[in-house]
Amino acid sequence: MKTDYLILGSGLAGLSFGALMAKAGKKVTILEAHDCPGGYGHTFAEGTSYKFNAQFHYVWNCGEGRVVHNFLKKLNLHQEVTFERYDPNGYDHMRMPGYALDIPGDLKLLTQRLQGLFPCHAEAIAKFIAEVEHTADALDKLPSSLSPGYLLSNPGDSYHLFKYRHATLQQVFDQFQLPLAAQTLLALQWPDFMLPPRDLSFFGWAVLFIGYCRGAYYPTKHFEHVINSLVKTILDNGGEIFYQQKINQFIRNGKTICGVAAEDLNSGKSSEYFGQDVICNIDPKKAAEMIGFEHFSSSVQRKLLYDYSPSNFMAYCVVKDLDLRDYGFGRWNLFHSEQQDLNQAFDEMYLRGDYSKPSFVITTPSLLTDDHSDCPEGHQIIEFLTVANYDRFHDLKISDAAQYRNKKKEIFNAIIAVVERDYIPEFSRHLVFKMTGSPTTNQRFCGSPAGNSYGSNLTPKNLSRHRLDCRTSLEHFYFCNASSGFPGFTGTIKTGSMLYEHLSADLFINSN
Repeated sequence: MKTDYLILGSGLAGLSFGALMAKAGKKVTILEAHDCPGGYGHTFAEGTSYKFNAQFHYVWNCGEGRVVHNFLKKLNLHQEVTFERYDPNGYDHMRMPGYALDIPGDLKLLTQRLQGLFPCHAEAIAKFIAEVEHTADALDKLPSSLSPGYLLSNPGDSYHLFKYRHATLQQVFDQFQLPLAAQTLLALQWPDFMLPPRDLSFFGWAVLFIGYCRGAYYPTKHFEHVINSLVKTILDNGGEIFYQQKINQFIRNGKTICGVAAEDLNSGKSSEYFGQDVICNIDPKKAAEMIGFEHFSSSVQRKLLYDYSPSNFMAYCVVKDLDLRDYGFGRWNLFHSEQQDLNQAFDEMYLRGDYSKPSFVITTPSLLTDDHSDCPEGHQIIEFLTVANYDRFHDLKISDAAQYRNKKKEIFNAIIAVVERDYIPEFSRHLVFKMTGSPTTNQRFCGSPAGNSYGSNLTPKNLSRHRLDCRTSLEHFYFCNASSGFPGFTGTIKTGSMLYEHLSADLFINSN
């Protein structure tokens, strides 16, 4: 069978592209190895009572004129798929021994709060926050294709882009000589990147930090409704989605990718699918290995040599007869670290597997919206996330399944010990459900190579102007994935939308 656009994978980038093209009247066919759509954005049910989103997500760029709103408006979904804003007085609560900071949406208020905690560094804090905002604004205005004329006509922005193009967050902290505790409070969002300040791209951090300051959001009807709405748009406009289809081979004719051979994981039957254009929502490096690196240009080959982001440990929990709002939780996330030095905390957990002094994030989906379809009355969902090393869990699972389970239990218990000490003393007594996921879980259920959380690692090297994009050097074959665009919920929507713009010349995503 042949279609206009054969999309390999139904992650959010692939779904976003597919929904836009289907709405534009094109024939869209999606092949998905899983039994449900959404990639890391998918929702899974446990029994008939509980529903969990596969990862820790919260959303930015949802305001009018921003990426997510423009995307939904293009699909005429902006009144159906809506979002609840996190508390603008403190959407992220940062906690560590001796310090507490609620990150507000107002940068002036953030500056004042930090200066109140560190009065001897008031001037440096003000200059740092201003520099972050200027850098994020410069990146936000950056055209997809840089020209000398743009750089010359925007000297202030160009200066920031040039100055920090290779910088890590730690290097900029050091430049402004911020005290370690202030650095930690600002960088406690590290689980949003799965990197410590020492390794994290300053550009990547600045864009996300300022993006959330402008508004952090959660879907009114949970993430399942977002994914289902995109699927419905595709199907209602004549598109098709075939699940449990494992791609075994790319069909190539010279420099053209014509289609794929896929195995039905239910029946074992193999079928061939063809498209005028083939859109690859599969990890680009994995797809290139299947096709053969030698078939790509040397430039694309170099861009495919990225390293993957670290993976994570996730705990999905339900408490009963306990209102988490009575314990300081609400429409915000809580980030906690037992240590001030996040670089050291990260290394102890990721490199040495030592979670005795954990750094982690807590999110409470049941409190982020008034829609309680994710759990029964009297129950609330609470989730925990921290970093985890794929190789360690992979080796344990192969060599000793009992030790694999024990390691997950160890991490969970270390986090809960802090939770019961500092936040919810009776947590365990009210816990009625728990499930933990490791890096191998990510690989198995989300098709994520090495269990990576964000595709390519979010270091300065991988976020440079040499980053992989949709172009593959093969005819009628395009990448559409976090590693060839932008990671995260908002990022993958933008990735799919930008590929749509590239192929249709219908520009909308950055309109105001």
